[in-house]
Amino acid sequence: MADIDVENVLKGKYPAKAHAKRVAEYILTKIPDATGIIYLEGRADALLEDSDEPVPFRQRRAFFYLTGVDAANCYLIYDIAREHSTLFIPPVDPDSVVWSGLPLSPEDALAKYDVDSVLPSTELNPQLARLGGEKPDSTVFAIPDRVSDAVTFIEFGRKDFDILGEAVDECRVIKDEYEIALIRKANIISGAAHRAVMESVRKASNEYELEGVFIGECLKRGAKKQAYPSIVAAGRAAATLHYVHNDKDLAGKELLLLDAGAEWQNYAADITRTFPISGKFSQKSRAIYDIVLKMQTDTIAELRDGVSWDDVHLLAHKVAIDGLLALGILKGDREEILRARTSAAFLPHGLGHYLGLDTHDTGGHPNYADADPLFRYLRCTPTFLSLF
Repeated sequence: MADIDVENVLKGKYPAKAHAKRVAEYILTKIPDATGIIYLEGRADALLEDSDEPVPFRQRRAFFYLTGVDAANCYLIYDIAREHSTLFIPPVDPDSVVWSGLPLSPEDALAKYDVDSVLPSTELNPQLARLGGEKPDSTVFAIPDRVSDAVTFIEFGRKDFDILGEAVDECRVIKDEYEIALIRKANIISGAAHRAVMESVRKASNEYELEGVFIGECLKRGAKKQAYPSIVAAGRAAATLHYVHNDKDLAGKELLLLDAGAEWQNYAADITRTFPISGKFSQKSRAIYDIVLKMQTDTIAELRDGVSWDDVHLLAHKVAIDGLLALGILKGDREEILRARTSAAFLPHGLGHYLGLDTHDTGGHPNYADADPLFRYLRCTPTFLSLF
C-alpha cells in the first residue's frame, strides 16, 4: 500500500457492500446458523435545545461504514443470505424543498452509493414486515438505542441487539485500500495546514490566530470538518494533554504545540508537532525534541508482523529514560527507574491508537482500570500488531 494512488482510488465508490459482507461474516463466526437481516439507522436531523438552529450533523459511524452515506434520516437493511443491501432515503417534502433544495433522488443515490437498491423511507416498515413475514424464524440484528420508535420488528422471530455493534467495531480495525486512501487524503490536507501554522507563527500574537490558520487551510483544500477540536498550546499549556482554551498570548513563550487534524469524508487525521515560536530551538528544548524524535524513529523501526504492541510502548519509555538520564533530568539506575514507573510522569498517555472513522478508532480495547500506570492509558492493546 506504500505506493497507493490516493486520488485515483478515491474516484471509485466507498466499498460499503464489502464492509457489510465483512460484518455479516463476523456475525456468522459467532452465530454460525445466523439468518436474517442487519438493520442500521443513520443520524436523524435535530435542533439545538431552545433554538431553531440544527445540531451539527455527524453521521453514525456504523451506518456510514455499511453505506458510505453522509446524510440524515436514512436507513439500511442488509439481507445476510442474499448479500443484498437496501438504502432508504427521505422522500421529497415539497415544503422543505423551498428552504433546502431538492434531496437526492433514488436514482442518484443508487448511482452514488455502493448499495443494491434504494427506496423512500416510507417503505421501511413495509419492507421489514415483508422480510420478517417471509422468514419468521430469522433474526434482525440491530444496535441498542439506535432504533426509532416508529420502526417495528414484530414479524421477526428473533431480535439480537448484542453482536452487531461488536461486529462493526472489530471489522473497522482492518482498513481496505479505499479507507487508507481517505486517511491519507485527510493527512495530506492536515500536513499542509500544519506547515501553514509553522509559517505563520512568528507573525501571530495569540493561539486562536493559529487555530484559524489551521482551519482555514483545511477549508481551502475542501476539508470542512475537523477530526477533533484543535489543541494550540503555547508554553506551559502544552503540558496539558487535552488543552482546549486556545486563547493565550504567545509573547514570552518558547514553544508551540499543535495537535490538529482534518476529516476527509468522515475519516480522520491526527498529527501533533511541537516547534519553536521564534523559529529556532533553544539548546534545552532541542535536547528534549531529539529524545522524542528518537522515541518515534526507534518505535517505528520495531513495527513488524508479530510484535507485541506493549513491547513497542515499553521501548518508547526506555528511550525516554535513557535520554532523560543523559540530560541529568533523571538520576539513578535505568531499570529501577523503569520499575518505579517514573517515566509515566513524562509519558502518561499510550503510544498511538487506531485511526479511521474516529480519531481514537475502534478495536484498541484500552484497559483504563489497569493498575500499571505505564499501560493504563494505552489505547491500542492487541496481543500482536498485524501489518497489511
